[in-house]
Amino acid sequence: MKKTLLEIANWLQIDCKDFGDTVVTGVSIDTRTIKKGDLFIPFKGEKVNGHQYVQKAFENGAAATLWMNSEPNPPENVPVLFVEDPEIALQEMARQYRNEHKATFIGITGSNGKTSSKDILASALSPYFKVQKTIGNFNNQLGLPITILSLDEDTEIAVLEMGMSGFGEIEFLSTLARPHYAVITNIGEAHMQDLGSREGIAKAKFEIIKGLDEHGVLFYDGDEPLLQNLVGKEPNLNVESFGFNHENSLIATNIVTTEKGSRFDVCGELNGEFFIPVLGKHQVKNALNAMLIAKSLGLRDDQIHFGIEQAKLTDMRMQLVPTSDRILFINDAYNAAPTSMTAAIQFIQTTTMRSEKWLVLGDMLELGEDEKHFHESISNVIDESKIDKVCLFGPRMKWLYEKLQEKFAHENIIHTEDDYDQIVQFIKKYANENSLILLKGSRGMKLETILKSFVLNQ
Repeated sequence: MKKTLLEIANWLQIDCKDFGDTVVTGVSIDTRTIKKGDLFIPFKGEKVNGHQYVQKAFENGAAATLWMNSEPNPPENVPVLFVEDPEIALQEMARQYRNEHKATFIGITGSNGKTSSKDILASALSPYFKVQKTIGNFNNQLGLPITILSLDEDTEIAVLEMGMSGFGEIEFLSTLARPHYAVITNIGEAHMQDLGSREGIAKAKFEIIKGLDEHGVLFYDGDEPLLQNLVGKEPNLNVESFGFNHENSLIATNIVTTEKGSRFDVCGELNGEFFIPVLGKHQVKNALNAMLIAKSLGLRDDQIHFGIEQAKLTDMRMQLVPTSDRILFINDAYNAAPTSMTAAIQFIQTTTMRSEKWLVLGDMLELGEDEKHFHESISNVIDESKIDKVCLFGPRMKWLYEKLQEKFAHENIIHTEDDYDQIVQFIKKYANENSLILLKGSRGMKLETILKSFVLNQ
């Protein structure tokens, strides 16, 4: 973005009294990461008032700032735009910039796999287009507008992750971004406490079609009956499905994984053998939606082959982490829900990378009143003939621990509510160069903390 303060004022339909020719090249809500030329957006929260950091923003390179009309003592002799609500102003700026931008916009939502799908898609398209994607978790009502406003004017593809915790949030993000293509990766159990059921979660994710371009396409997990049902109620919606069932537009079969990644066959809209340098059957499914979008954008099969082979995921998504003592970790600790935890466990049970297999599992959060059932049900996924050691972390994992005591000898399983070091010492005592250890838990459990004892710079 490169706009004068006067142009931004016109977007917001407010007066620009002075400094109208000041050039703004981005936006920021954090003085610690602000860049020269940014417009600082001060929010007033219950505990922190961003207006008190405006002077610091200018010292760190801000070109201008917003200022809430009701806030006293505005700064003088610096570029300021006065607004009723900085958050609404930020969203309106993003809406106006989106209306002007010529890029193809792609929105991605789902219970699991949003970030991985975003990463794989951006990797697949980057050799052929100028692509920008959501950075980190900037995927909500504040993060998405910042992402849109960070797009270069010559960006050709914008890959936007859309997160939510309740009804109406995806609809808001979708109508703001107005995607040409939309993706629903899957329907899991995250946010069950807010949405009540998997049916509720599916309905909330399906809101992504609210802002979909009239000629746009929805790509969705065709193995999910809840999505099939919702799609069936929209006869005029352009759709493509992906998955493992033979009714899908693109189907993956014969999946083989090694330490280098996953090789698989596809049939349908594309045909042949493909490879991604990413672990897990569930990540193959994430690659399928990227392949379908690449095909829709006009890429040849050989270009798609090359593109997805460049895939690189954000850290803590099925990330292989070797150690100096040759223990191999799979760091999948960014988040967890029953669906994604099941997929990760199934992967480690079937892979032939190492002969000794460990599970280090942390609590799954935001599962609502059925959280005890969901934790206990993971015991049905764990095959004691394929897993050698189990370490469980967090108060909720006590429910799984009680179930697994029926399967595992006492010396092969431990549980702790809050002591990382107990797990670290257990690993140091028993793991060796034949050990493959999965770390999987909700973000709040911070299981990557365990890695610090084994890997430098973690």
